[in-house]
Order: sequence, then C-alpha cells, then structure tokens
Amino acid sequence: MSAMDPTEVFRQEASELFEVLEGALLDLGQRPDDRELVDSAFRALHTIKGSGAMFGFDKVASFTHEFETAFDRVRKGEIRPTQELISVALAAKDYIRALIENPQSTDDIIGEAILDDLKRFVSSDQSAAAVVEVAGAPPLAPVESKQAGWHLHLEFESHILRNGSNPLDLLEDLCKLGPCFVVPITDGVPFLDEMEPEDCYLKWDVKLHAACDKDAIDDVFMFVSDEMKLTLSPLEHVEVPAPAPPLQLLDEDPIAAAEMPAPVVEAVAVPVVEQPVAKAQSQSKTNVEVKAEPKPEPKAEAKRDERGIATVRVQAERLDELMDRVGELVIAQARLSQLAASGSDLSIKMIAEEIERLASSLRDTTMGARMVPIGSLFGRFRRLIHDLSRDLSKPVEFVTSGEDTELDKTMIECLADPLVHLIRNAIDHGIEDTATRAANGKTEQGRNGLAAVHSGAQVLVTVKDNGGGLNTARIRAKAEEQGLIAAGAVLTDHEIHQFLFHPGFSTAQTISALSGRGVGMDVVKRTIENMRGTIDLSTRPGQGTTVTLRLPLTLAIIEGLLIRVGEGRYIIPLSAVEECVELTAEDERSRGRNFLNVRGNLVPLLPLREIMSSTGFPDRHPKTIIISTGETRVGLVVDQIIGNHQTVIKSLSKLHSDVTIFSGATILGDGTAALILDVAQLVALAQSKVEKQHISEAA
Repeated sequence: MSAMDPTEVFRQEASELFEVLEGALLDLGQRPDDRELVDSAFRALHTIKGSGAMFGFDKVASFTHEFETAFDRVRKGEIRPTQELISVALAAKDYIRALIENPQSTDDIIGEAILDDLKRFVSSDQSAAAVVEVAGAPPLAPVESKQAGWHLHLEFESHILRNGSNPLDLLEDLCKLGPCFVVPITDGVPFLDEMEPEDCYLKWDVKLHAACDKDAIDDVFMFVSDEMKLTLSPLEHVEVPAPAPPLQLLDEDPIAAAEMPAPVVEAVAVPVVEQPVAKAQSQSKTNVEVKAEPKPEPKAEAKRDERGIATVRVQAERLDELMDRVGELVIAQARLSQLAASGSDLSIKMIAEEIERLASSLRDTTMGARMVPIGSLFGRFRRLIHDLSRDLSKPVEFVTSGEDTELDKTMIECLADPLVHLIRNAIDHGIEDTATRAANGKTEQGRNGLAAVHSGAQVLVTVKDNGGGLNTARIRAKAEEQGLIAAGAVLTDHEIHQFLFHPGFSTAQTISALSGRGVGMDVVKRTIENMRGTIDLSTRPGQGTTVTLRLPLTLAIIEGLLIRVGEGRYIIPLSAVEECVELTAEDERSRGRNFLNVRGNLVPLLPLREIMSSTGFPDRHPKTIIISTGETRVGLVVDQIIGNHQTVIKSLSKLHSDVTIFSGATILGDGTAALILDVAQLVALAQSKVEKQHISEAA
C-alpha cells in the first residue's frame, strides 16, 4: 500500500479549511459583530499559511500573510466588516485556492490587485481622524500608556499531549511577548501507580510583564483554544523581575545556570502552590473567560478521546473499490443460496443463511460508510447565492433544512450541477427585482429555500422560491412558436410546464451570462433521470415555484422485486412498488382492458408481455404490480412474482443507451442477467398510451 503524497494531504486539508473560511466570511456578512466568526476565519487563514509554508507553497504562505495583515484590523475590532470587504475577502480566498490547486492559472497581478482592494477597504478615514484628535489633545498626566501586564491561568485538557501539542512550547511562545514568571500547579498530579504517561496533569499560573493586548496572547493559543481553559486578568503595574534562566531544575548547578544567556522565563518548581491558586479564585469575578466550558469529568474525557481516535481519513477510491467487492460478494451469496435451496443438506443451508445474514450486514455497513450528510452540498451554494444576489441586485435570503439527511457520496457528486441550475433559475427568473416586489406588496428581500427529507427509500430534495411563479401563458406561447404543440391544443398546466425541460427551450427575452440559451433544465432532467430519479414542478402564480427531486439513496445496491414475464426475468426497484394485486375472474374475462379498479381508483394497466414481445403462453393467473412515481400510479401486468432480491446495479453499455425502459442490469444467483426496469419511463409510457386512447375516442 503506497503512502499518500504529502502535498495531496495538504490540498485535502486546505479544501476543508476553505469551506470553514468561506462559511465564516459569509456569516460575517450577516453578523458583523460576531467575534467568534472573525476568530474562526483567522484560524483557518493562519493554518493555511503555516501548512503552506511547511509543504513548500511559498506563494500561498506569502499571500495569506498579507491577507492576514490586511484583515487584522477587523480582528482587533477597529473596523466593521462591510459587504464590500467580505466580497474582496472571498475573492482572496478564491485566489489562495487557485494557488494551491492550479498555480499555473494564477497571475501575480491578480493577487496584488486583491491585496490593494483589501488594504483600501481596511484603511478607513476614522482611524486617521482618531489619530489627529489624540495629537491635538492637551497633554495628560504622566501615566503608563499601555497595560502593565497580564495574569494568566492555564488549564489544558488531559489529552492535549496525544494530539501532538506541547504546553512547554506554548509557554516558550508566550515568553516571546515579554518577561514571564511561570509557576506550575501540581495539585492535580495523581500517584505514580495511577498516572497515565500520555496525560497532562499540570496547570500553570503565569505573570506576563509585557505591554501587549489580549489578541497577542490569543494568537499563542490559537490552535489549542478548544482544548484548554484560559483565564486572563490585568496585572497591576509592578517592577519587572530580573532576567533568569528559562528553566532551573532542582538538581542543576545554580552557578552554571546563572552563566546561561539572559532568558525571559523563570519557573519555580513547588510541590504545592496555595497562594496563586487562591489569588486566581479571588479574581475569578473579574477574569476574562476565553472558553467558558467547565473541565469535563475524566470518564467523559476518555469517551471523547475514543471518538477522536476512531476518526480516520479514507480515500474515496478505496470506498468505491470496497463497494465493488461487496457487490461481488452479494452476487456470490445469491448463487450459494440458490445452490443450497436446490439440495437437501441442512448444514449447507445453515451456512448459506449465515453468509446471507453476514453479507447483508456488510452491505449495510459499507453503504453507511459511503453516506454523506447533504449539508456538505448545501453549504456550497451559499457563495453562489451571495454572488448572484450581488450581481443581480436582488437581496435574497438563503434558507436550508434537512442538512443531516444522508445520501451516497456518488449521489452528492452528481446532484451538484442540477442544483446549481435550479438555484440560478430561481434567483434570475423566479425572484422579482426590488421594485416589482414592492409594487406587489412583497418584502424587499427574496427567499430561496433548499430542503431535503427522507421518504421511504428515497430522498426528496426541494428548491423553493417566493418569486412570481411560472408564466404558463408565456411558456405555451413559446412552445407554439417553436412548433412543439399545435395552436389551440388542450393541455393541462402540468403538461405545459414540462416544455421547460425540452432542449433549447427558454422563455428569457434576453440572453445573459446567467441564462437565456435554454441549455439548463434539459440537462437537469437528464442528469436526474440518469440517477434513477424524477423531477416535479409545482407553482402558484405570484407566490413562487417549487422543484422537487426524488432520488434513491444509493446507486450501488438496491432492494428489488424479481418478476418473470414470459421466459425473461426482470427487477423492479422495491422503493417504487406500492402493492401487488391478483386479477380477479371478472378482470380476466374482460378483454381490451386498460384500467384496473383498485379500491375505487382507476389505475392504468401496462401489460409487460406486449412491451417485451414475449413468446409462449401467458400465465393462467397473471399478477398486477402497482408502481408509482410522484402522484402517478401504474399497474404492471406480469406472469409471476418470484420474490425479493438484493440487486447489485451494473450499468448498460453504450449500445443499449436508446433502450429507455431499462436503467441497468444485475447478475442473478444462477449466473444469468436480469434487466432493471426504469419506473419513470414505464409510467411515462403508460400515460402516453392513455393519451392516445383519449385522442382516438375523441376522434
């Protein structure tokens, strides 16, 4: 097994940091006074800069350093982040990403222009006016102009050493700010036989004699702020102690220690320190708590450590390969079960049942490892909506729900482009401009919602806006203009709206950089159908449009219903099956039947023998399988229902791309192939037959 390229590891980690940085910047535009967002963005920048320098990305480190310097005034609270500043910061983030992922496509001129814009936005006139005001003020009494120092109480979580952090290194960094007096607190150190060698039991009281601000101290503990409790309080003005050795051990020669170079730390090793602790407790009311959570109990820490150790980064290709192997195992298990069923050896049957149980469990576990929360996809569109809102001058609120809904990672990757098209259409075509919304009595800010929810073995993803809705009359006029329908043809609104998915169809009056060429919605529908999903449109004039995507949970292994039609066997996705009905004697006596009465509802019938051109005599008692997609139901007439089958989906070759009623194939237990029926295409075929029958009856 070959090790991963270190630069590739850095690119992966940087990609995650870019998501954190972008999210923090976008949230900062909504909550400019949230200090935690500023710190989160700064931590991401700082990590990118340090890791970039470590892995040889010198341009990344240099540009990010300049970005940090320009953004530092926001961090210090000297200026408020404006929308213009956020936009430039996002552009800087994009430039850093380009430097890492594709450095050949970047130009130093672009980076310099972005930094110039950043410096221009952060250099406000207010700071200059403040300087003039202070300069013109009368001289004050001679007092200390800066803080005399700080008193710090450091309490690290016990597992900090296991994460690669060393408190002594942090103390050395702290000493670079100025002279320090460090006192370790040992009252938490257990007996030797109870001590864990990888745990940290010490706490520290530190007196820092330096005229620095709190932000400088926060920088020292930036990367461990979530693993420690830091208490700060101003230090009264005292005389700075004389320089002393950085660390004086009990068995060290004091004369030799005195000859060492002048350092900035003095550490006194005392077994029990009561006065500093008492003093820290007495000052607890005035201390500034950087992290207010109380220290967890030891048992809770152990659980947290176990969860942290259990997280492992795995390449996506390995998960794909594992899923392929599981698919082959499921096929082999089906063959074993069939062989066991044909024999009379009970021990073989028991082994076959046990392997079937284990294979099913392994399948579910492997599929679970490939499941990804759809929130990771939703987060990408915040930037898209931010940029579209700015470019189109349309204030838009982006609302999401169901971010914890999980989908197979392959589904997530395939779903990104269709959602981009739908969101752009919703904002460009659906949501009106500010003047139109005001004239219609609507709020100035539009609303675009993205939601996901589980529905049986499917996931429903909806894109909803509160715009003007679809203009049915304009869509019909455009369809007649392009010759898609005859003038005066009787069509429902739902049928008219389906023309939006026709290639080259667009109702936009002008072609812009965003839309107007009619190459969006047809791609969306084709992509969703390739994912074995469906797309539905619903609209309310003046109130908005909702697009619903119905998707399977995975594209790898599904539960299917194995059927027989003539001599052929086929698979129907079990998620689309509502019920199975046996035709009655009255139904069998009627000839030319096209509908089946199911508890008072007429369901169109689709005989699969006719579609498959099956030979031989039909079964004496055919069965009807009621399938559905959306709100449409169809009855499939088959010869035999064999039973449930774990279906490993295999793609069809390009030679079969024109066979629309099949979405794939699978291998059965006896080694033969069975085609998987495309439910959406079968429902469309049934609807077409019903429409043709209505036309012939009307004629």
